[in-house]
Amino acid sequence: MKKLLFQLDTDYIPNTFDTVVAYDGGADHVISLGGVTPENVTQLVEGAIYTRSAKQKKNTALLVSGSNLVASVAVFNAIQKQFFSKFRVSVMLDSNGCNTTASAAVLQINKADSLEGKRAIVLGGTGPVGQRIAVLLAREGAIVHISSRKLERSQEICQTIKEQFDVEIIPKVAFSDASMQAALYGMNIVFGTSKSGIRLLELHHWQSHPAIKYMLDLSTQPPLGFDGIKLLDKGAERHGKLIWGGLGIGAFKLKLHRACIAHLFTSNDQILDIDEIYRISKEMTL
Repeated sequence: MKKLLFQLDTDYIPNTFDTVVAYDGGADHVISLGGVTPENVTQLVEGAIYTRSAKQKKNTALLVSGSNLVASVAVFNAIQKQFFSKFRVSVMLDSNGCNTTASAAVLQINKADSLEGKRAIVLGGTGPVGQRIAVLLAREGAIVHISSRKLERSQEICQTIKEQFDVEIIPKVAFSDASMQAALYGMNIVFGTSKSGIRLLELHHWQSHPAIKYMLDLSTQPPLGFDGIKLLDKGAERHGKLIWGGLGIGAFKLKLHRACIAHLFTSNDQILDIDEIYRISKEMTL
């Protein structure tokens, strides 16, 4: 029986990245639908759960994607409200790659060192990936900060994370040289998760920083977020810090993403959000 994956994207045009990885993860056929909302997803779910027998339902799965995390979470929750008894299929949330990328990035540090008590900052962290990185770091015992160019935006995101995951994240503002220096003060771990083409850190911000031990820049297009690193850095030592670049993390992110797609088809009751995806990552080899 064919393994069918329905890619339910909250954006008007579905992301081709998710489509490609879905095939590479083992789906026989991917049906990509854009403009999905909590209001119109009901009939899509019904078509998935009322077809195929109980034993065959594991061959149908749903992937919720899209650039807006709030919108994707709303669709993800609406889907699960339609499930009952054995009438359910496996579903995965990976808005803008948030869960697979965050899991892949945080695991790099967690494999190298304990995160308990470490001070970490997610620069430009108000997007989907930055938010989920912050959640994982906090769950591992780190003291976590999220920065934005506007303090109000950081505060809004930290409050949203508190409501959803019951973890405390500290808002920071970082937009000028002075505010960046202040935001980095005392930090042991620095993540960069801003939009592509935005320089977050100059070399002088971090090369002589006494507390920073680990730096991970997820950007993949020049100019990179952190000056002085390379895209393919994977635990490279530079100026006494261990560095990861976007492609250094990306290889494992793709491996994890494919593994999660495959996992969807093992049964019809998989719910893959941040915790389960991170758990799967921990079982894999970097």
